[in-house]
Amino acid sequence: MAAGFHEDFLWGVATAAYQIEGADLEEGKGPSIWSDCSHKPGRIDFGESGDVACDHYQRFTEDIDLMTALELNSYRFSIFWPRVLPKERGPTNQKGIDFHDRLVDELLEREIQPLVTLYHGGFPLDLQARFGRWECRDVSHYFDDYSSLMFYRLGDRVKCWITLNEPCCSSHVSYLWGEHAPGKRDLKLSLSVSNNFLLSLGEAVRSFRESVRDGLIGLENVSAFVEPVTDSKGDLRAAKIYDQFINGWFLETPLTGEYRSELFVIFENEGLAPIVQSEDMEIISTPFDFWGVNYYTRNLVRREESSILGTEVVQGELPKSEMSWEIYPEGLAAFLFRAYKEFGKKPIYVTKNGIAGKDTLLDASVGDYYRIEHLRQHFSAALNAIKGGVNLRRLFCLDFDG
Repeated sequence: MAAGFHEDFLWGVATAAYQIEGADLEEGKGPSIWSDCSHKPGRIDFGESGDVACDHYQRFTEDIDLMTALELNSYRFSIFWPRVLPKERGPTNQKGIDFHDRLVDELLEREIQPLVTLYHGGFPLDLQARFGRWECRDVSHYFDDYSSLMFYRLGDRVKCWITLNEPCCSSHVSYLWGEHAPGKRDLKLSLSVSNNFLLSLGEAVRSFRESVRDGLIGLENVSAFVEPVTDSKGDLRAAKIYDQFINGWFLETPLTGEYRSELFVIFENEGLAPIVQSEDMEIISTPFDFWGVNYYTRNLVRREESSILGTEVVQGELPKSEMSWEIYPEGLAAFLFRAYKEFGKKPIYVTKNGIAGKDTLLDASVGDYYRIEHLRQHFSAALNAIKGGVNLRRLFCLDFDG
């Protein structure tokens, strides 16, 4: 146990299925959007794919050996939707179910608590062809079928779940800024997709309550501490708008049961707001148990009239990772204070935190002292938040390949 953290604090590592499992299209697994994307020439640097990745599917016991050596007591991983449901609503792939049974049993045998994420980008390719991924609200029902299956098969042993990873990235980053697949730039569509995500969150939480006894389920988002470049009126308002877009949209709405931000009024006046049906908000605001916070950096924002939101994120002067993200551990503590105070005083898990860097082998090892220092600084920030009254329960580290 790290000095200063309470005795039942949980330390872990976080992964995503496509990034580590390998065995893609093996043993009954259906194709995902990444199976398709990664094999299109020119789409991925160096023509790399997740066909083998870290071979976690075959070597997970070795990976758990490493977790045991690190004295971790929690492991966050995601389930690959098409590995267990290769084709729409069935039949199930028993070999995919068996893999997760073995993984969970081995973790529990080593006294490592599993935290399961239901969706981390592994969307089934056949549903993509039918619905355009999350662009159709009906996909929330398919996600609910898949979620219910996993609650039924693993809920007797897995007591802690996350619905979807980083809905901000899967909506705004993917459908507005075009940085992730499918690479579209359509604000109205991005807002509609985000509403479909929130619906899916609510439906999954409802199914969880019916299936898992004495368990916890939470909502998680990539979270940045937003600051204005200057104290000018324009920059202050720009930072407020941007914060509502990436943070409040996904944190406030499930709590309040309404889109009530200044930003939504702007979208509504411009005819861009998502279509909200009569039952949507009752589903979206289904009570959940904890917040998951993925934190990597801060966002410095200034007023930019020519942009869609009237905002622009700019580079600060702090040291940066290989992804050009500022290294700002103080922002983690600041965001945790704010989230705990403003978003329901729910327990919080730091569900991902890490740094991208260039790892160079030297005598068959990696001298990643910069990563050790990065983690030390962020652990200290997390401890400061706890000392300030934040109910922080877990912290997961994520290793980026630079």
